[in-house]
Amino acid sequence: MTDRLSALPATLDAFRHGQLPLSELTRTWREAAQGHQPALPQRYQDVLERVLSQLESAALFTEESCSFSQGDMVDALSDWLTRARAL
Repeated sequence: MTDRLSALPATLDAFRHGQLPLSELTRTWREAAQGHQPALPQRYQDVLERVLSQLESAALFTEESCSFSQGDMVDALSDWLTRARAL
């Protein structure tokens, strides 16, 4: 078993505090999900990719002009992580 997910909460905290760039956050999350053993179900990979893509898109716009907030997407990542770790 290779638990790549246990390091992810620290990345969320660092990102929230401006200590981790978005590109590093998304790279770390994608690599962790892909390298986790046992493998996560495909639907978990799909949902994670959707949330990460929305987070990347939100970064291109101001908070007012985007249909979803960066904070909401970070909260969605936290929720995804809780569910993935419960598998």
